Amino acid sequence: MTSAAASTPDSSALDGSASLGNVKATRDDWLDLALSVLARDGVGGVTVLALSERLGVSRSSFYWYFRNRDHLLDELLMRWEGQTTRSIVRQSEAPAASINEAVCNVFRCWIDTELFSPRLDSAVREWARRSEKARNALDRSDSERTAAIRKMFERHGYPPDDALVRARILYYMQIGYYALDIREPMEARLKLAPHYLETFTGVQPREEDLTAFRAFAMRRKAKDLAAIEGDP
Repeated sequence: MTSAAASTPDSSALDGSASLGNVKATRDDWLDLALSVLARDGVGGVTVLALSERLGVSRSSFYWYFRNRDHLLDELLMRWEGQTTRSIVRQSEAPAASINEAVCNVFRCWIDTELFSPRLDSAVREWARRSEKARNALDRSDSERTAAIRKMFERHGYPPDDALVRARILYYMQIGYYALDIREPMEARLKLAPHYLETFTGVQPREEDLTAFRAFAMRRKAKDLAAIEGDP
């Protein structure tokens, strides 16, 4: 550990950031950038040097917030769980008048990268092939996500074992969808949505089960297009 790690915080810490001249990098700055690099380049790209250069600060400022790189990686796993697993759990618990509407609530995770990032999730899965700590975090998250979807089915009257199998089919299918890097226009996905719903739930969906989800999906598509085109 460098001397910066053991130093006593001075007034520059009062606003929660490490200061170097006119440049400040907060703890969230380091974590947000590290998460972005993890998703794009994998865990091997998450280095103190690379991050400090991107942030425009010295490497010593890293130790203001983290003991070492392993500490940063531990924090990344926690943030990944917060941004992905918690979203799936929240969507599984969202109020719904029918099981098909409930599944549509979960579907929102798969089309909104602010709720769930397939690229980041894939990076963690690759990381877990070489790290026991990442493997444990991934197993825990997969179990928590599946359990939340299972409870969703149970709340709508499905027996426990039936709910478990349906939860696994829904969740494993979606993870496989991204693992295979399937690229499909939003319109095509929406057209197939009623068929997916009936397969997952065994209940033919009503138009009202899909209305809010379709509107959400098209708003998300418009937002993504605006970002690509550089619209404000």
